Amino acid sequence: MLTPSFDEDGEFPSTPAKFKIDRSHNMNRHFHRCFASTSTMFFWALLLIAFTASYLSFQSFVESRSRYFTSSCGAIQWENQVRNPGHIHRSGGMSVLVTGAAVRYAMENPNSYAQSNIAGLVTLLEACKSANPQPAVVWASSSSVYGLNEKIPFSEADRTDQPASLYAATKKAGLRFFTVYGPWGRPDMAYFSFTRNILQGKPITIFRGKNRGELARDFTYIDDIVKGCLGSLDTSGTSTGSGGKKRGPAPYRIFNLGNTSPVRVPELENILERHLKLKAKRNIVDMPGNGDVPFTHANISLAGKELGFEPITDLQTGLNKFVRWYLSYYGYNNRNAVE
Repeated sequence: MLTPSFDEDGEFPSTPAKFKIDRSHNMNRHFHRCFASTSTMFFWALLLIAFTASYLSFQSFVESRSRYFTSSCGAIQWENQVRNPGHIHRSGGMSVLVTGAAVRYAMENPNSYAQSNIAGLVTLLEACKSANPQPAVVWASSSSVYGLNEKIPFSEADRTDQPASLYAATKKAGLRFFTVYGPWGRPDMAYFSFTRNILQGKPITIFRGKNRGELARDFTYIDDIVKGCLGSLDTSGTSTGSGGKKRGPAPYRIFNLGNTSPVRVPELENILERHLKLKAKRNIVDMPGNGDVPFTHANISLAGKELGFEPITDLQTGLNKFVRWYLSYYGYNNRNAVE
């Protein structure tokens, strides 16, 4: 039996005769053909990248999930997660740490609030001690610290040792925000959930206080709050320490940041109806004993004097901006929904 020789490209025998097929060689030719074209090689490269990315994403998910479920109050894993964002990245900079918010959820998950708002603050301050220089820190608090105080408007000099909720007890230090609202806000807030439910044709729940009184809030637009935060940072003065040592006492200041114009919650609903050009389905119920307060009203005279703080956005204007953002962000096409 003749053993043929192949031409240079290996496709056909150069000797015309019967020959026994070498199957291993044939498989090699097919394998060579598979990877011969640039497009095929590109496809396999993409496939390899896709498998690698999927594997890495899965590993990251497993690791983050493990960290979440193994963390506990005071645990070293959780402390490291808080400490890492607190590292000082530039001289004189401000460290930002997101803290737990919402009165009602604090009743469902109280440990997370103790971790975030108390242990988180301590961890951040410990990280700042070793910085050179030690930075100014702006820490967010809440009007909830005033509890059931009946003296209005609420002043920084008022007592805050009778909180109505665990949330309020964990927020005693820092700038006291009054019912912040606006784009990118919290979905659990009344203005946000009212907008969502009105657009979806679902009823909204409006709480009423004692003796069927209407609740009121000192709604403050996010842009005004940001100006107050920057004002407190800009007026913080020079650092009083570095590398774990102090040259003098650290300045500690508390300010109310509010709009000074409380609005009843039903009026909030009415403004949203006008902007959305839709009527809400109301479900009025008594306010549960969950730590929420019947009204808030900020005295901002100290912030005005020390920070130059002066809110300029009324609720009508602020909700108009929020509704425009909401319709755009969530893909509503009814352009006539906003005045």
